[in-house]
Amino acid sequence: MIKIHTLSGYEEVGKNMTAVEYNGEVVIIDMGIRLDRVLIHEDVSIQSFPTKELQKLGAIPDDRSVRNKKVVAITFSHGHLDHIGAIAKLAPHYPDVPIYGTPYTIKLAKSEVKSEQYFEVKNPMYETNYGEIVQVSENLAVEFIQITHSIPQSAMVVVHTPEGAVVYACDYKFDNNNPLGERPDYKRLRELGQEGVKVLIPESTRVAQPTKTPSEAVAKMLLEDFFLYEGMEEKGLITTTFASHISRLQELIEVSNAMGRQAVLIGRSLAKYTGIAKQLGLIKMKGSRVLRSPNAIKKVLREVAGARENYLLIVTGHQGEPGAVLTRMANGELYNIGKEDTVVFSAGVIPNPLNVAQRYALETKLKMKGVRMIKDLHVSGHASREDHRYLIRMLNPENIIPAHGDFRMLTHYAELAEEEGYLIGRDVFVSRNGYKVEIT
Repeated sequence: MIKIHTLSGYEEVGKNMTAVEYNGEVVIIDMGIRLDRVLIHEDVSIQSFPTKELQKLGAIPDDRSVRNKKVVAITFSHGHLDHIGAIAKLAPHYPDVPIYGTPYTIKLAKSEVKSEQYFEVKNPMYETNYGEIVQVSENLAVEFIQITHSIPQSAMVVVHTPEGAVVYACDYKFDNNNPLGERPDYKRLRELGQEGVKVLIPESTRVAQPTKTPSEAVAKMLLEDFFLYEGMEEKGLITTTFASHISRLQELIEVSNAMGRQAVLIGRSLAKYTGIAKQLGLIKMKGSRVLRSPNAIKKVLREVAGARENYLLIVTGHQGEPGAVLTRMANGELYNIGKEDTVVFSAGVIPNPLNVAQRYALETKLKMKGVRMIKDLHVSGHASREDHRYLIRMLNPENIIPAHGDFRMLTHYAELAEEEGYLIGRDVFVSRNGYKVEIT
């Protein structure tokens, strides 16, 4: 019997954590945080928060139901904080259990661990290549399949058991024209479908969207279409996107060079994600500058204010998060933002009420200062309905447990599964945080 512990991420978008159990042995997939619960953003370190405070706020998963089990491996699907952000708080519950992920993901996980103030994480961490099958116990093995998302080196995590494969597909989209050159491994996915998939655990964030999610190449065209049109006369140009979206940052740097401007990336998280990406050869920073120290930021922004037409500022704050660079600008700090400036949002609003409210407040402040705003030069990194349908047909799983969404999103996925011949309660299961689904 395979047991799927739906620990967290089954009632919200964020703090993802799932455990696959077979014959008393457990593989944990992801240890994420929920950023909006602690009013923090990509520039703030969660490692300065005590664990009890984070648990009280509902910001990290409750893993008590698997702590005393025989955990043989911890795996990470990709490097976003809602998938790896709780590593320093939760991994110490499983001392010496090895952690696996792709190279970029593991380097980001190590970065999270390094700044932890309360615990020492002693778990060995292994960089795992796509297609490599790692035997983690006599009965269980893990595999990372290449997929595309809004951060490099994302993977579908497969847990191989004697009863069939468990495929964890949180997060992904089928991007066939990714500017970084990454492509989904359709061949391996079809092979898995033929070998036999016992359980599929897919994300459900955008399953209600009746389309296929566009390629990142579309976002690149949107940016070029705006920034490189003939007669572009904007003085101050400020753009904001996810600090982890390396492909988008590469596009913005290239656009800036094409305009004859210098790209200036401002924010601690931008420095972290691009620094690791540069180590691995995933981004080219030609002609750009990266600022993270408060003194350097203030000094350079004074220079920029006197010659706005020479720069493209790339800053944190796309969700209107308190303390992020763009929010501070809107509050009258750091930089005298106003009628000479255009702000480009190359990011969507994360679908929860707090983010929507914060973004609304930010936009209102920018409008009051006379700033021109350009929104939605962006495509999502999450699969839409037809991506999901394609995955179901490729893998032909025996059972489906939707994840990575609130109850409404999970039920939308269940409806899609029923369109494909599944039945709620028989072979598609809508679960909740802290529950367990037994596959007999």
